[in-house]
Amino acid sequence: MSSKQTSPPEPSETPGNTAQGSEPPGPRPARLTAAAALAALEGVVLAAFGAYMLAMGLVGDPDSPRMAETGGLTLLALAVLPLVAARGLRLRRSWSRGPAIITQIMALPVAWTLVQSGGALIACGVALGVAALGVLALLVNPTATEALGIGPEGRA
Repeated sequence: MSSKQTSPPEPSETPGNTAQGSEPPGPRPARLTAAAALAALEGVVLAAFGAYMLAMGLVGDPDSPRMAETGGLTLLALAVLPLVAARGLRLRRSWSRGPAIITQIMALPVAWTLVQSGGALIACGVALGVAALGVLALLVNPTATEALGIGPEGRA
């Protein structure tokens, strides 16, 4: 090859190619970033409580080790959904809005139950409820839906 000839561009560099790691053009709206951050925070908190329950079930002295271990594994499994949804929202994937909304809708009865339990759980329930309502409000906003490619102009 001469010095004037160049190699063809990589497949991910060709115009119109939507490689798996690329984001849609344009800046990411702050609302979408905030929704992703809150969803990720919920996932991290779920994973932390799950790991704590699992550890206490294995090495602690709970009333029922089997229930503590099962509860911990369940929370760890449930933490996957908001974490995956948050990553999808951050990368502006249209599929991520559904799991994120479902997660927030499921969080509302949990928040209500925590508030009804009393004590320190009231603060946890209020925080969860506010976060869930906040993410829902952010995700139904037209700016966020258009950034995810599911706005009115994206419909046939």
